[in-house]
Amino acid sequence: MTFLDPIRLLLLIAPAGLLAAYAVMWLRRGRYAVRFTNLELLEKVAPLRPGWRRHAPAAAFLLMTGLFVTGFARPAADVRVPREQATIMIAVDVSTSMEATDVAPDRLTAAKRAARSLLGALPERFNVGLVSFSGTAAVAVPPTTDRRAVQAGVDGLGLGPRTAIGEAVFTSLEAVAAFGAQWGQAAPPARIVLLSDGSNTTGRTPEVAAQRAVQARVPVSTIAYGTPEGVIESEGAVVPVPVDGPALERLAQATGGRFYEAATGAELSRVYADIGSSIGYRTERREIWAWFVGGGLVLAFAAAAGSLLWFSRLP
Repeated sequence: MTFLDPIRLLLLIAPAGLLAAYAVMWLRRGRYAVRFTNLELLEKVAPLRPGWRRHAPAAAFLLMTGLFVTGFARPAADVRVPREQATIMIAVDVSTSMEATDVAPDRLTAAKRAARSLLGALPERFNVGLVSFSGTAAVAVPPTTDRRAVQAGVDGLGLGPRTAIGEAVFTSLEAVAAFGAQWGQAAPPARIVLLSDGSNTTGRTPEVAAQRAVQARVPVSTIAYGTPEGVIESEGAVVPVPVDGPALERLAQATGGRFYEAATGAELSRVYADIGSSIGYRTERREIWAWFVGGGLVLAFAAAAGSLLWFSRLP
């Protein structure tokens, strides 16, 4: 928390001075001699002392003034607020290695399920597009707010040979640029979420794609799903298809995105929820003086109520 007008905090000297004066006056009361010497009789006839209640209204009043002064100094804090609009491109690897069953029931089915989770986590005003890639990359669904169209695109994803991660990034960037052209300079912010389990085997390299993403100011968040023990059957032979997380991590780091590892369907769902949260909100510095003023008002009412209840007078 910071203060936009910190010089006003000097006004806290006033409640501090009142506290000191109150303490001095209270201590001075003990200096007076007790004039009624029969203490046993005094204890029976004198009314009960209020004890801690004597100080409660004063404490509430001093805290109230402290909160008011703090609010007057315009405190501010970083708060998360929903973004009004954004463009999200989901790029899904549909290479044949995606039929590996190390992620139940298989990698592609788990990815489809997780993609639906992401769609449900994103704000309705966000435009979401879908890119599928294997040996080539293609826009399956251009950016749209129609979630049913994107879900239908996800359901229709099928397998293909080879893996073109770099081409997936370029195709996603082209879709973002084409969609944002209608806004000109006011185009909404964009991000690419790329899911893959293998190394780039064809097309332009992820390094070249990362440079283009940096120029376009579009972060690429990557998810590596699968395990090092993943295998598929090809022409009667067992072919190892281990996940290649480091390559995807380098792509994310180079573009300012985030890298995630998820080996199971449940973990993938949590990853997507995390991405949806980071995309759906931004951090802003906002004034929070109203909270301090509200707290001060509560203490003011508490001081007045306590004084009326216990002493039949306002403080």
